[in-house]
Amino acid sequence: MLELMFGICLLNTMCIAVQFLVARETPLERDADAPRQSLCAPVIEVVKSVKSSPRLLYHLAAVQCFVWIGNTAWNIYGGQWFTASVFHGDQNAPEGSEAKIAYGEGNAAFSHGGQARSVLQLLSAIVIIAILLRNWLRPRLVYAPCIFIGGVASILAAFAVGHSGGFAMLCMTLSVMPETGSFAIPFGLVATLNKRAEEEGKQVSTALQMSLLNCCVTVGQQICTTTLAAIEGSLSLEKALPCVFMLAAAAQAVAGSGALCLDDAPPAQVEAEMDPETSRDTMDAVSTAVEVNA
Repeated sequence: MLELMFGICLLNTMCIAVQFLVARETPLERDADAPRQSLCAPVIEVVKSVKSSPRLLYHLAAVQCFVWIGNTAWNIYGGQWFTASVFHGDQNAPEGSEAKIAYGEGNAAFSHGGQARSVLQLLSAIVIIAILLRNWLRPRLVYAPCIFIGGVASILAAFAVGHSGGFAMLCMTLSVMPETGSFAIPFGLVATLNKRAEEEGKQVSTALQMSLLNCCVTVGQQICTTTLAAIEGSLSLEKALPCVFMLAAAAQAVAGSGALCLDDAPPAQVEAEMDPETSRDTMDAVSTAVEVNA
């Protein structure tokens, strides 16, 4: 584990060093003739910016929150589900006992499922980029199926997996689809929407809107964690974890339905005037979001 953490820290350091070598930032300077602002001015500016944001942003925020209730169930509690619920293992069992051996087998299956999950995330991100760059489907028709696939995986984990390690690994692999979509499509939609508004001369706050979507991720995480803590008050961990996947499935069903209702179509006159090259440019923001977040 120490070697793994050292390798991750080294990789992060290298990436940051490359960023410092390549990126060039121009510091913002305050206008000397500008009037002085109060201490509450930044907060007021944030409130005004959020208040004037389009309805699509609030819609995306709600979908993002529900999606991450389901994602958290897998990202945080997937390992415990494998060891306790699927394999009936016990971390505190004596060495050499059946429970301790089952715990090790559960961890091994969880590791294999995680590897397959990472491969699927990479491949699905590439497919999403290709679909959106070529305008084969509207973003909502890509995002919603990703969420529903995760919902099906959560339902199967709660009711059908039982003690099948292979089936559990399959469900865990499929559970990455909502996460892949949530890292790409909402942020890409916001970037595209703001690019169009900027071209029309409107004031936009892309960074603030991106931050709002990120905050919705943490809201979903807190809801999932709090729910599991409440369930564990009356059930053992082994029986409580499938209940969390029931919650994940319900949340992702709501999120998928909400994603289908996203107003992601550009205005008719803009769409009519857009040539294929311009259309490709508007989708570049989506592909950039995939590459940054995936």
